Amino acid sequence: MTTVTTRTAPTAATRRRRRRNALVGWSFVLPNLLGFAALTLVPVAGTFVVAFTDWDSYSSPKWVGLANFRRMRHDDNFWTALQNTCWYAAGHIPLTLAASLGLAVLLNQKLRGVGILRTAFFFPYVTSLVAVAVVWNMLLSPDIGPVNQLLRHLGWSHPPGWTTSTDWSLPALILTSVWRDMGYYMVLFLAGLQTIPAELYEAARMDGAGPWARFWHVTVPGLRPTTFFVMVMLTISSFKVFDLVQVMTEGGPGRSSLVLSQLIFREGITHGRFGYSSAVSLALFVIVLAVTLTQFQIQRRSER
Repeated sequence: MTTVTTRTAPTAATRRRRRRNALVGWSFVLPNLLGFAALTLVPVAGTFVVAFTDWDSYSSPKWVGLANFRRMRHDDNFWTALQNTCWYAAGHIPLTLAASLGLAVLLNQKLRGVGILRTAFFFPYVTSLVAVAVVWNMLLSPDIGPVNQLLRHLGWSHPPGWTTSTDWSLPALILTSVWRDMGYYMVLFLAGLQTIPAELYEAARMDGAGPWARFWHVTVPGLRPTTFFVMVMLTISSFKVFDLVQVMTEGGPGRSSLVLSQLIFREGITHGRFGYSSAVSLALFVIVLAVTLTQFQIQRRSER
C-alpha cells in the first residue's frame, strides 16, 4: 500500500515571512554589492572597452581596434616590465611561502610568549606600506645602512648597492616584501595546522617517524588546501605589486625594477595614454587569470 503525500500551498503568513527574510538578507548584501559594482565591476568593464580606444581623458575616445595591443607587442617597456614582474614573482612566492610556513610550524609549538611572537611577526603586514618602504630604504642604504655595515663587518668589502643598483634593486624589493607578507600568511598556515588531527602525529611518532618525517608525511599533506590557497593569493599579489616598487625604487635605477602595474600607472596617470594603459591592464589580467587557472588545474589533478 502506497502513501500519497500532498504538498500544501504556503500560507500568506509563510509567504510574508519568506519575503521578510529575503529582504533582510538583501539588506546585508546590497551595500557591499553596490560598492563592488561601483568601484570594481564598472571600472573593470570600462577597461575592456577603453583598451580598444585612443583616449587621453580630455577628448572623446577614438576607436582604434587592436592598435594598442600591436603597440604593446613592440614596446620594450612592456617586455621589460613583464620580465621584471615574473622575476619578482619567482622570488617572492617561494620565499614567502617557505618563511611563513616555517614560522607557522615554529610558533605552533607550546612556547612561552608565543602569542607575543605571533603578533610581532604579523604586525608588519598591518603597518603602513609607505612607512615599511621608507624604513627599508634606510636599512638598505649603500653607505650608511645597517645591512651593509653588517656585511662589511662580516668581511664583504663591497656590499650590494641594493635599491641604487640595477642588479640588486629587484632582490631588495623581494626581501622587503617577504619580510612584510610572511606574517599574514603565517596566520593562514597556523589556522591550517589547527585542522590536522593530533592523532596523526601520535601514530607517526609511534611508528618511529622523526620530526622531519612527520613534517613531510603529516604536516605537508594536511596543509595541502591551505598551501594551495596561499599560492593563489601570493601569485595574484606578486603580479599586481605596485605600491612597494613605487615608493622604494620608482621602477629604477633605469628600468631594472619596472613592473607591469607601474607601467600601467605611468602610461595612464603620468602620460595620459588611458587606451594603452587599459590594454596593458587587460594583458596583466589575462596573465594572472591564466596562471591562476593553471594552478587550479594542477591542484585538481593532484587530488585525483
